[in-house]
Order: sequence, then structure tokens, then C-alpha cells
Amino acid sequence: MSKSEFGYPAENESPIDFSNTEIAFRSQSDGDLERAYWLFRIISINFLSKIGPPITNLAMRMGLPIKALIKATLFKHFCGGETIAECENTIKHLAKAGVGTILDYSVEGEEDEAAFDATCREIGETIEKAKFDKSVSLTVFKVTGLVPTYLLEKVSANATLNLNEQLRYDAAWRRVHEICKKAFENSVKVMIDAEESWLQNAIDSIAMNMMRNFNKTEPIVYNTYQLYRRDKLADLKSDFDLAKTENFHMGAKIVRGAYLEKERLRAQEKGYLSPIHTTKQDTDRDYDKALEFCLGNLVRLAVVVGTHNEASCRLVVDWMVTNKISYDHPHLHFSQLLGMSDNLSFNLANAGFNVAKYVPYGPVK
Repeated sequence: MSKSEFGYPAENESPIDFSNTEIAFRSQSDGDLERAYWLFRIISINFLSKIGPPITNLAMRMGLPIKALIKATLFKHFCGGETIAECENTIKHLAKAGVGTILDYSVEGEEDEAAFDATCREIGETIEKAKFDKSVSLTVFKVTGLVPTYLLEKVSANATLNLNEQLRYDAAWRRVHEICKKAFENSVKVMIDAEESWLQNAIDSIAMNMMRNFNKTEPIVYNTYQLYRRDKLADLKSDFDLAKTENFHMGAKIVRGAYLEKERLRAQEKGYLSPIHTTKQDTDRDYDKALEFCLGNLVRLAVVVGTHNEASCRLVVDWMVTNKISYDHPHLHFSQLLGMSDNLSFNLANAGFNVAKYVPYGPVK
């Protein structure tokens, strides 16, 4: 590949070939690849994917000895371990290829305050890990791991909370503040994940307040925008205008979305217009427009490009090449899930871009 005087590929030449399987899979053994092949073959069978989770949950409730089987197959491929310590091999494995880790403590949907406090402490531990291990590029949490889901739904709908509910919601707010404050004090980036639309207004409000508090000099807190929603491109731009007006930096993780079936089913059951785009093409259009908006505002806006879509990755790469933007620009990261789209993650990292894999961890169940 020829290089220009700036150290970039020659004009109109891409620095990446996403079909390069040698780079994508050179750190995996033949056994690893064969296991992944059969795993994805099984997952692609819709019938098994539908009946698998309820059957597995039933088996675990009955105390059947299937934990070891799950941990050696699905869990091994998509998760780092049950604890941060168990994730160490995965972190090192990714780091050898120049890929960072996003430690994701994947426990949510609890209902009691003790469980929420325990989750808060664990998320704090991921920040501690990132403070001392630069291979952990970012951290992340779900607000549903810190507050009862029904409270987020009530707040999102502007419903009045009773005294006990308000006290519980205030406690959740303090947990989020504690996490973001710890991230700020240790200069660790922390992302707040998006969730279902009927919970999201409350989460967006929390995220914006955390950015006001902790993003005054650099982007520390990131909110997540799901571009399969009709309204999220406008929200992204509106939030950025607010950040400019109030003089703080904005962090945005841009994803397509994760709850399509649930969103459409709930809208149908309750008789309202689904907030989700009608077609994938509409989602792709808004996603790429969101990327273009973020790329045009990198001075004040930091973006995590969360996607398994090659065309969207290519859009960002080509934009950076055209505009002579450093591949390791601190305000731009690519991100994919552990065990998925390695052709994107490892080829991007090999070319010098900032890339991080989501590494979920927690109890097998």
C-alpha cells in the first residue's frame, strides 16, 4: 500500500481490507474457529434460538448440571468470565492485537436496594481496573442495574412518584452520580447504555445531567443513541446544541438499536405508533447521518461508533482519510461485541484506529 507524505494511504486508497481473514483470525486456533462456526450455525436456527432461553432457565431453576456446558460454549465465546479477574486473559488477548476492552458487568433487572448497591460497587471496580490498565479503553453500565425498571418507566412518562418511590429514585440517582464522579476523578470514560423507549426519557435526563457535571473540560460521560428510533437523530443534534450553549463536552455512543421486536410488540399491544423506523434502510440512513454529524463536531463531541455494519465503518474510515484525521483521535472509537465481527475489530486495530470490544462478565445465570 502506497503512503502519502502525511503517512496516510494514497488518495482514494483505503487503509483497510475488511475481508482480510488473516488479520481478523490470526490470534485464534483452529479449534476456536470451529467452535465459533458451529455455535453460529446453531444460533442461526430460529426455532432453537426461541426455545433455548426458556429451556435453559428452567433447567437452571431445577438445578440440572448445565452451567459447565453453558460456560464452555456460549459463555466462553461471548463473555470474558464471571469476574473481572476471570476477564484478564480476554483483556490481554485483545490487547495483543491492539484492541481495547469495555468491561460490561451484565447484571440487570434486580429489584432490591442491596442488589443495586452491589452492582454500583462492581461498576466502580471496572473503573478502578480501567484506571490502572490502559487496555480497558472505556467502561459502561445500564441504569436498570441500579434502579427498579418500573420507576424508570414512571419517570419517563412524567408520572408522579409516591414518597417511597421518590426515595428509591433518589438513591438510584446517587448511585449513577457516584459512578460518574469516580470516572471523572480517574479520567476514565464511562458510557450509559440505552434501553427500551418507555424507559429512555428518564435515562436521557440522567445522562445529560451527568455530562453537565463531569464533561466540563473533556468528554467523560457518554449517552447512547439508538438510531432505529425515528426521533434520535434530532435528539442527538438537540443535545449537542445544549452542550454548546451550556459549555460542556458531549459524549455519544451511536448504535442502531437492540429492542426492535419488543418495541414493535408493545406499540401494537398498547395501540400507539412504534417509535422504530419502518425499514432497515431508514435506520441505516439515520445512523450514517448521525455519524456524519458527530465527525463534523469532534472538537466538542466524542463518539463511540458502535456497529457491526461494514458500510458504516467504511464511511468513518473514508471520512478520516479524506479529512486527514489522525486514526487514533481521542474523540473517536469503534466498538463491537466480543465474539462478533472480528473482521471489523481486528482490521481496524491493525490499521491504527481506536477499537474496543464489549466484554460482558458476571454470573453465568
